[in-house]
Amino acid sequence: MNLSRKLRIWHRGEIYHITARGNRKGKIYEEPGDYRKYLQILKETQAQHAYTLHGYCLMPNHVHLLIEMVEASPSQIMKTAHTRYAMYYNFRYDLVGHLFQGRFKSQVVYSKDYLLTVSRYIHQNPVKAGLVDHPEGYPWSSYNHFIDIPQLPPTTPKLTPLVSTNKILSFFPDSHEYQMFVESNDYENDIENGPLLVT
Repeated sequence: MNLSRKLRIWHRGEIYHITARGNRKGKIYEEPGDYRKYLQILKETQAQHAYTLHGYCLMPNHVHLLIEMVEASPSQIMKTAHTRYAMYYNFRYDLVGHLFQGRFKSQVVYSKDYLLTVSRYIHQNPVKAGLVDHPEGYPWSSYNHFIDIPQLPPTTPKLTPLVSTNKILSFFPDSHEYQMFVESNDYENDIENGPLLVT
């Protein structure tokens, strides 16, 4: 039996929905400082391996990232970020061993409609998990970057220090329309019917 892992093929310019969860479905964040540290590491990794982050949601035992490949592959990005974070976490909590369970999962985002569906799914994750009643109430996702951005001229890139919102918001007249899309009542149909790597 061939037990070798299947080689992943990545392409520049493509967007991938990345998910990774804690070993044995355990927690990967214990307190707010851990979430902040993970985001800091993502930013540091972005400086080392150029990539565009179109959205994220850090859940207690798993993470969702919406990554567009620019130079480095998602494999390089995730290896760098998760090695650093695991070292931080194990040192902080005096642990040894794997923090994340196996390889991260990835799904290519093959169309505009799917990009918007995944963005909505990621930002609705805390609501579906029962952590908050509305996505803007969850502090560890990129959702508030999308809905709090002031109205800017169309030619102005709508960027936050870590997340690029301009691509997704370009499909809506304004950020309020995106908010209405994310919080529409039919979002669960997309969750149930799409290949969204539920963890």
